Amino acid sequence: MGGDFEDFYSNSNSTFSEYDGEESSPCNVFVPGFNSLGLLITYVIVFVFSMIGNGVVVYVVCYMKKGRASTDIYLMHLALADLIFSLTLPFWAVYKHFGWIFGNILCKLLSGFQEAAVYSGVFLLACISVDRYFAIVRATRLLSSHHLLVKVVYSVVWLVAGVLSLPVLIQRESIPDEDLGHICYENLTGESSDHWRVSLRVLRHTVGFFLPLAVMAVCYFWTVVTLFHTRNQQKHKAMRVILAVVVVFILCWLPYNITVLIDTLIRFGAIEVETCTTLYVMEVTLNVTEVLAFVHCAVNPVLYAFIGEKFRNQLLLVLYKRGLISKRIHMAYRKSSVNSTGSIRSRITSVTM
Repeated sequence: MGGDFEDFYSNSNSTFSEYDGEESSPCNVFVPGFNSLGLLITYVIVFVFSMIGNGVVVYVVCYMKKGRASTDIYLMHLALADLIFSLTLPFWAVYKHFGWIFGNILCKLLSGFQEAAVYSGVFLLACISVDRYFAIVRATRLLSSHHLLVKVVYSVVWLVAGVLSLPVLIQRESIPDEDLGHICYENLTGESSDHWRVSLRVLRHTVGFFLPLAVMAVCYFWTVVTLFHTRNQQKHKAMRVILAVVVVFILCWLPYNITVLIDTLIRFGAIEVETCTTLYVMEVTLNVTEVLAFVHCAVNPVLYAFIGEKFRNQLLLVLYKRGLISKRIHMAYRKSSVNSTGSIRSRITSVTM
C-alpha cells in the first residue's frame, strides 16, 4: 500500500504507454493541480497535526502506568505507526513538487518506514477488533488482561510489518528521470519487473488491507450484534471510539485501495482503456484518494478528543499534573464527567473511550 505513493509521483508527471484509440499517441495524464505548492503545504500541515496529536496520544497512554487496558496499548502502537508514517510526509511533499532530491539511502529508508507503518496500522486495527470480540462477545478477559500476550501480539505485528516492507526497502532506489530529475522507484529490469510490481501490489491489497478488513468486519459484526441485545451502556460506550476509528480508516483507505486496484489492472492490461480522458480521470482519482489516505494519519487523535471521554479526562489529568491547567478547571471537568457517566472504572473500557 504505502509504496505505491511514490509510484504515482513518478507516473503522474509523465505519459501512459497506453495509446488513445483515436490518435495512436501516448496519453498525457499530467495533473497540474496536484503538483503545486499548495499540495506541498497541505502535506506539511497534516504532518504537523499528526505529530502533535499522535504524540499526545502516546504520551497520555505511557503516563498511565496502571490500569492500561489491552486496547490502550494497541491504540498507542497505532499512534506510533501514524507517527512513523507522518515523519515521511515532508519528504514525499517535496518529492511531489521538486522530484527526489534526498539521495538513495533516504529513498530506501523512508519507503520502508512508510510501508511498515501502513502494514502495522491495519494489523493493529485487526488486533483491536479481535480483542473487543473476546472482551464483549465471548465475555472473557483473556486477551484484555494478559499484558504479556499483548506484548507478544504487538511485537509480532511490528515484526511482520517490517518483513513485508523489506521488498520495497531493498528494491527502491533513486533513479534519474527526464521530467523530475530523480524519482524514488523500484529499480527493476527485465521481463519479470512487471510481474514483480503486480505481485507486490497484490500483496499490499490482500495481506495489507482486505484480509485485515475481513477480520474487522466479522469481529465487529458479532460485537455489534451482542451489544444490540444488551442494555449495558458501559459496553456501548466502550465501542464508540473503536468503531469510529475503524469507520474513518475505511473511509480514508478503501477509496485509495480500490482505485489502486483498478489502476493496477489498467497498467498491466487486465482492463482495456480506449481514451486518454479515462486515463486522466483515473490519474485525478489516484491523486485525490492519495491525499485522503495521507490525511488519515492525523485523524485518530481528533476522534479520541471529541468522542473519547476517558481520554479527555486522562489528558486533563496529565495537563494538571504538569501545571498547564489549574486544579479548578481539572476538577470541574472531572466532576462533570463522573456525573454524566457514572462509574468510569469499568475494566471493559479503555482510556480512549
